[in-house]
Amino acid sequence: MALEPTFRPATLADAAALAVLVDIAANGLANQIWLDQAGPAQSALEVGRQSVRRPEDVDSYRNATIAMMGPEIAACVIGGLPEALYDACRLDEKPDIFRPVGRLALQAPGTWFIDVIASFAEFRGYGLGSKLLALAATKAREAGAAGNSLVVGSWNTGAERLYRRCGFLPVAREPAILPESYPQSGDWILMQRPLT
Repeated sequence: MALEPTFRPATLADAAALAVLVDIAANGLANQIWLDQAGPAQSALEVGRQSVRRPEDVDSYRNATIAMMGPEIAACVIGGLPEALYDACRLDEKPDIFRPVGRLALQAPGTWFIDVIASFAEFRGYGLGSKLLALAATKAREAGAAGNSLVVGSWNTGAERLYRRCGFLPVAREPAILPESYPQSGDWILMQRPLT
């Protein structure tokens, strides 16, 4: 019999796993930024872990729900109302890579914005993505939001297909600003779905 996931709020103790999941969701871009921010003898993942531990950061553990498969952390969803996650006046303080994402998120006020949705490779194929998107709909209802929104890279066709299957439609896009070494190129796409 296959394991069914259970869901729980993230805690401070989950910060290391959450940092890895944030980087998975960002296709390695988060790690690149953390590496740029790392001090001497500091790991990029330690910078990411510290970011996840800060209550005021977008990807804070306080905004996260963990999916467990048995005793293991398998996946997460991190989000909230975009107007609470992103301060329009402070977008210029964000790394260049993520400014377009913040601008797109702010075009979806009144939705519950999914900033991160990711699973570890060994837990893919269990339907966790769909289940986390269903959980995001519940979070939207609880917050009194009109629906959900998220941003996906145009190069991430598998994720975009999943989002479309789950009722998301593209509503806006911005060119992605990616490092020269990054193997992909394209646009960030804002997708939304109303609550049904």
